[in-house]
Amino acid sequence: MTTSARISGTATTSTRALARGTDGIARYVAAGLLFGVVLVKGEVVSWYRIQEMFRFQGFHMYGILISAMLTAMIAVQLIRRTGLRAFTGEEIVILPKEFGSGRRYIFGGFIFGIGWAFAGACPGPLWAIIGSGYSAFVIVAIAALAGTWTYGLLRPRLPH
Repeated sequence: MTTSARISGTATTSTRALARGTDGIARYVAAGLLFGVVLVKGEVVSWYRIQEMFRFQGFHMYGILISAMLTAMIAVQLIRRTGLRAFTGEEIVILPKEFGSGRRYIFGGFIFGIGWAFAGACPGPLWAIIGSGYSAFVIVAIAALAGTWTYGLLRPRLPH
């Protein structure tokens, strides 16, 4: 094989890989958009629903959170017991988690909950909220990104 054939073959392979990568990204974007629509239509991103939950005045959000946890628990058990594989054929491995005393989860959950209560929104649907036209939540998104960056900066010094 000549050098030019190898170069063009490599370019073709790279182009195919890029095209597959673009398809993969498009699928993730489409799934994210669908998920965002479901969150908006299900009123999961509603500030009023979130405040209702924090004031223990309604079951709507608790019902959604409980059904999500049950779905995740069932899915994890099915993956573990059936040896389900990813679409690529790779084995799905769920590593055991070491909980320790639980202080880090209580402290982290407390910080997360305070931010959620102040913002009136969970970080998950922030982009759906912004996409719904509530531009004030851009400030919350910036604060969430700043918090993530700060955690990344301090992570080596935190007790894990």
